[in-house]
Amino acid sequence: MPAVYGEPRGPVGLAASQQYPMAKVRRYETTPNPDALKCLLDTPISDRPRSFIGKSQAEGDPIAGPMFARARLRAVLINTDWISINKEPDADWKDIKPIVEEVLAGLD
Repeated sequence: MPAVYGEPRGPVGLAASQQYPMAKVRRYETTPNPDALKCLLDTPISDRPRSFIGKSQAEGDPIAGPMFARARLRAVLINTDWISINKEPDADWKDIKPIVEEVLAGLD
């Protein structure tokens, strides 16, 4: 079961049509949950936290939407300069990390 981060929120400070700042993952941090990973970014991408549990909640978000569309995820928490991602238990991080990096780089 993925961690629950509170009420889902839409893009805060970023309209869905507005391009978010391109970012790169500086490093990944493991968590006690093998299905969760924290991605530390090189630049802020949001002015406050927003969370999404499931693909339908992420629709319209310029970051979480493409991640859910392309990777097998359960939850995404976007904070100022880091993202926490919960994957499906049978998904592999080697498949998810490149998707996260491409979305953040604006290649989606």
